[in-house]
Amino acid sequence: MNLIITRNFPPDVGGMQNLMFGLTKSLSEHMMVKVFADEHYQQEKFDEDLSFSIERVGGPKIFRKFRKASLINNYLQKNTKVKNIISDHWKSLENINTKIRKICLIHSKEINHKKDSFLNKRVVRVLNNCDHVIANSNFTKNLGIEIGVSEEKIKVINPGVFPREEVNPKIEEKILKKLEGKEPRLITVARFDKRKNHEKVIMALRNLKQKYPDIVYICIGYGDEEDNLKKLVKELDLNLQVMFFKDISDDLKNALIAKSNIFVMPSIIHKKSVEGFGIVYLEAAQYGVPSLGGKDGGASDAIDHNKTGLICDGNNLEDIYSSLDSMIENKKYIEFGRNAKEYVSKFEWKKTLENYKKIIC
Repeated sequence: MNLIITRNFPPDVGGMQNLMFGLTKSLSEHMMVKVFADEHYQQEKFDEDLSFSIERVGGPKIFRKFRKASLINNYLQKNTKVKNIISDHWKSLENINTKIRKICLIHSKEINHKKDSFLNKRVVRVLNNCDHVIANSNFTKNLGIEIGVSEEKIKVINPGVFPREEVNPKIEEKILKKLEGKEPRLITVARFDKRKNHEKVIMALRNLKQKYPDIVYICIGYGDEEDNLKKLVKELDLNLQVMFFKDISDDLKNALIAKSNIFVMPSIIHKKSVEGFGIVYLEAAQYGVPSLGGKDGGASDAIDHNKTGLICDGNNLEDIYSSLDSMIENKKYIEFGRNAKEYVSKFEWKKTLENYKKIIC
């Protein structure tokens, strides 16, 4: 029996949510799994179709981790068959009182605190008390070592992906009509925040427009920077080049990705926030779409530079422009896309799970 404690689980959306669902679903096909997850307003419909046991924990966020810890400690006292506790956040293990093997996943942002600060000391104490620490990328592993986590405890296991969902033909037809005459097509599927770096992509688009007048940039997401980005688009006279989408179906999102030429997310470090890996690069690759990622963070684990896409300096506007230009010119993105579609197969969950089983079993 494996107990999974998560703060990030569907129907909530995001890369972390995809990772935890993928891991849980894959494990549940081979062994018993019990999940303790944060509540979500759409959970009822989602949870009823699950093949594993899940218990949702609600209440004010400031008290939730204590309530969850209490429920888990009580559960462990009554259930002696639990062999592993797997958590996606160090805080979820901070108040768990047990000698059962503990495994904590780390992703970068949540452990990136100033050395010897109060938070840093808490992070290090919890992680060094775990039996295993799983980093989502080599970047995150190095960050963990840098903040004081024992190197011997850390193993890198990149997130997995399930086989791609086929594009709905009717939606595909509508997308092709909507995008007719617009090419090359750039796309970003990400929260609108500073770290994702939409702003500099839009600024680079102003120059790319001069060379490629039919270029289009598709932005799918939501977030605090949405209004600022729309304002920037207007100021740069790019209303015909930038298309914003949010709250769309998976079918529409997949069709937009599949009909794009380059996935663009040259992430940067913003304050303590950093891209630990970037599952979205893999999701784009599944549709034969190459990526432009940023050098800050773990994108280089998901993108094979100059083969399945490019890694650039997201803080350098000229580097973003020249990288995109080099992929668009002579349609280099076609070759990169073919490579990406082949490369992503090594990240399939059936292969990724084998790495987890070496630790869990």
